[in-house]
Order: sequence, then structure tokens, then C-alpha cells
Amino acid sequence: MARRAAPPGSGPSYYTPAPAGLNRSLADPNESFFSRFLREQILAPEKLPGNLSIATGLGVFLGGIFVVRRWGQLLVPA
Repeated sequence: MARRAAPPGSGPSYYTPAPAGLNRSLADPNESFFSRFLREQILAPEKLPGNLSIATGLGVFLGGIFVVRRWGQLLVPA
């Protein structure tokens, strides 16, 4: 099925980007780079599910390394 074009005179068919300084006005101007990074990239609600997925994968990977180094001799038949 073909996509229909917008009616003539309806304006642009795209969204204009938000102003760059809009999000930064809510932050403390004396906030350090590290705390701003934690707030915007690690603890942000829209990024939390992905960060938890990465943390879970990393935990399983490191746990597997620990288990194999600790009890790896039990995996080899004697």
C-alpha cells in the first residue's frame, strides 16, 4: 500500500529538534562531569533497562569465570 503525502500547506512533515540548552537548565551549574554522567547516562529512567541488561550480562560472564577457575577441575573427567 502506497504512502500518501501530507496535504499541501500543512507545514513540514518532520519534527524540529529541541533546543540544546533545554535539558541543561534543570542541572546544577556546579555539578561535576562524573555526577552529570551518572545522572544522564547511568541512572536515567529511559536508559535503566539497557544498563541493567549490560550489568546482568557482565555479572554472568564474571561469575562463569570465577566458577571455572574455582571448580574447573571437576569438569575434566579423570
